[in-house]
Amino acid sequence: MGFYLDPGNDGFWESVRSMIYVDKTGLIAHTNGSIDTEEKFICVSRPRRFGKSMALKMLAAYYSRGCDSRELFAGKKIADDKTFHTHLNKHPVIFLNMQQFLIEAPSGKITDHLEQAVLEELCEKYEDLFTKPILGLADALRRIYIKTGEKFIFLIDEWDCIIRERQGSEELQKRYLDFLRVLLKDQPYISLAYMTGILPVKKYGQHSALNMFWEYSMTDQNIFEEYTGFTEKEVADLCRRFDMDFAKTSDWYDGYKFRRFKHIYNPRSVVAAMKCHDHSSYWTSTETYEALKLYIDMDFDGLRSDIVRMLGGDHIRINTRSFQNDMRTFRTKDDVLTLLIHLGYLGYDADTQKAFIPNKEIAGEFENAMSTGGWSEVMRILKASEQLLADTLSCNEENVARGLDQAHTEVASVLTYNDENSLGCAISLAYYSARKDYKIIRELPTGRGFADVVFLPLPHTGKPALVVELKYDRSAAAAIRQIKDRHYTQTLEGYTGEILLVGVAYNKNDQNKPHSCVIERLFK
Repeated sequence: MGFYLDPGNDGFWESVRSMIYVDKTGLIAHTNGSIDTEEKFICVSRPRRFGKSMALKMLAAYYSRGCDSRELFAGKKIADDKTFHTHLNKHPVIFLNMQQFLIEAPSGKITDHLEQAVLEELCEKYEDLFTKPILGLADALRRIYIKTGEKFIFLIDEWDCIIRERQGSEELQKRYLDFLRVLLKDQPYISLAYMTGILPVKKYGQHSALNMFWEYSMTDQNIFEEYTGFTEKEVADLCRRFDMDFAKTSDWYDGYKFRRFKHIYNPRSVVAAMKCHDHSSYWTSTETYEALKLYIDMDFDGLRSDIVRMLGGDHIRINTRSFQNDMRTFRTKDDVLTLLIHLGYLGYDADTQKAFIPNKEIAGEFENAMSTGGWSEVMRILKASEQLLADTLSCNEENVARGLDQAHTEVASVLTYNDENSLGCAISLAYYSARKDYKIIRELPTGRGFADVVFLPLPHTGKPALVVELKYDRSAAAAIRQIKDRHYTQTLEGYTGEILLVGVAYNKNDQNKPHSCVIERLFK
């Protein structure tokens, strides 16, 4: 057993022995299917704390000849797969954590340090094969392949740390990517290369420097969707085990969305919530809000408006293809928003090509980032939102209309009212504090149209539900009539109790009192 060559399985044993372990060994069936095929180069990018390193420890424990992992994988999902015994501890593995080499190597000598460290272990194991001077790591691996026929599995963690942490060192980045290309591309000694990081493979112009890799990122995880985070079923099982409220857990940590799996959770936050038995924001233990603030404060036309819209619950259509897969080359607001998707600050719906703020935890990070300046008008709306909700629950129509007038005044510099969708976004923002007690749904299907905004109370809050209908240049009374005529309240399946019907209208021609409000109570 070596450190880089044929590592052991201690790392994955630690994961399995932990208080909370969710079986993701089904991923191995997909990597088994890629061995010695045209799909053998796999790059999986995810945000911090989404289980990337644990997945690599799992793959190392499964493939490496340096250990016996039969007991470790007994009873796991992969044990029922037909390929399980074919590859279990049958492959020479080279495991590389690029963060280690970045930290340990002298400045600019990262790849030299890597080659020296791995070659030492190769020479120790295959010393009889090296009768001539070795020209480098790739040369050594080719000789091993020629003389023994052995092909290697490469597992590379934090592959992009040099791109992220040496952002200004373009020459260093190019040397590093050239090194990876020489080491991996078109080499006969590769059975499988699985690397993971936060960013997809770096582009130069329109081309990837490592174009042999099949990429799976937060904009399209494809076959790896189920292994990107915790699924809804996995979280529901954990909530039952730890006696935690599933609805509240969903409100805090659900929201990442893919084509097949529509509800993906941040694993680190869910695990922390279960262990601490408390729903809170655990994101700050991974990254400080200054990282988010740096990007949302960038001066791109329309960026601030899009951020405000998403904070109000909107989904914003973006183009993710122009992003250069680094953290400094930004040409449009879409490049900034695409980076935020890869960092986990935004969710992404590949079917609609729209970005959104995924959950309460991340919304809190945006609020923190906005609180230190530059977003004063938005922060005033958020602070006033608690009083607006209290006025609504007490059916104080005059105060609600006045509060919406004030919110409109504050947000006018960022968000323009031009239709009911814009109005809906502003209303959701004005009721921001309601997220503590409510699940807020924009455009809820009713069978006879869409209710503009529905506030569903979380269990045990004792709050009434709210059905809000918005009218642009029409009356609030007309909004109430539409709620009743189209039976919007019937969509609240499973809900019994008090419901407030809230009709809100905006009259663009009334400069003194543009908003009006009508509120009615009913019981279901």
